[in-house]
Amino acid sequence: MTFLIAAAGTGGHVFPGLAVGEALVGAGVSKDDVLFVGGSRLEASVYPAHGFPFLEVELRGLQRSFTLKNLALPRMVMKARDAIADAIGRHDSKVALGMGGYVTVPAAMAARRERVALMISEQNAGAGLANRVVQRWATRRFTSFPDTHGLPGGEWVGNPIRAGFGRFDRADLRSEALRRYSISDAIPVLGVFGGSLGAAAINTAVAKLVRRWRGRPVQVLHLTGERNLEEMKGLPDGDVARWNRLPFEDEMEFFYAACDLVVARAGGAVAELTATATPSILVPGGFGSSGHQAANAAFLEKAGASVVVPEDELDSIDGLVAELIHDADRLADMTSAAHGIARPEAGRVIAKAMMDEAR
Repeated sequence: MTFLIAAAGTGGHVFPGLAVGEALVGAGVSKDDVLFVGGSRLEASVYPAHGFPFLEVELRGLQRSFTLKNLALPRMVMKARDAIADAIGRHDSKVALGMGGYVTVPAAMAARRERVALMISEQNAGAGLANRVVQRWATRRFTSFPDTHGLPGGEWVGNPIRAGFGRFDRADLRSEALRRYSISDAIPVLGVFGGSLGAAAINTAVAKLVRRWRGRPVQVLHLTGERNLEEMKGLPDGDVARWNRLPFEDEMEFFYAACDLVVARAGGAVAELTATATPSILVPGGFGSSGHQAANAAFLEKAGASVVVPEDELDSIDGLVAELIHDADRLADMTSAAHGIARPEAGRVIAKAMMDEAR
């Protein structure tokens, strides 16, 4: 008997899927009995690297502008559905979980055809197109926010995050984190990242911040994204105490432990920011389904955990960072607010639901 998890595309889908898979293993399921399904992007390297079986299907998302490429999608979806249905039969899968994104549709269709239970997990405050399409077939609908639009009957459990975040203790990790990045504990640390691939707009704004910085000393720990690293490393360090540029961090708990304030997109990172109770400045991206990042960011800002800066106002970020990062009382309030809305047990809750369904 196996459990099937369909998760593909960006880290915002892939890593929550991995978190559920690892929670299943933590509950006693063999890795060989957790089958991941996706395409050829990030998921094709992440899941095998962590020792899980992986089924790659050919598929791409719907282009939102008119293009002839969309005409090939129905045939591609059917072919992926058939491949996933065959895998369900061969592996005796009892439960399928869709994490949203393009692979969820053929996975849900395959689960329905093979008559196995379907569950879905939505990472954003507004349900994506795939989950809105398949939600009528799902026996359980798990949400990351208390009022997720477009997903009636959703259960607010949070966005699955890896086990390291569930055990996160900033005080325990801080010293090791500072050594890991060769930064000082005497000067506040601004963390920056734009998701698993980086974000050009945020990178550009932070490079300007570094060049123009005239405030009290600050260190910048910047995850640029692999494709942006060389460009960012070629820029002068400016007047900040330190500008540490790295492509990516596979153990993000160390990143959060090192940071006093983080600038980030408002996708899957919001679950990590709340689980680690990290104050943040969120810059929602305008891509994706129905402006979901803006809704995610608004939830954190309303709770008092974040300040939202629209992308077209990123030039104002210098003053905001200078205002926040040396204000210990404000940061403490934001930390408390983030902690209050955290749901770090989501992966285990979903894993348990899958196991209960399979019995």
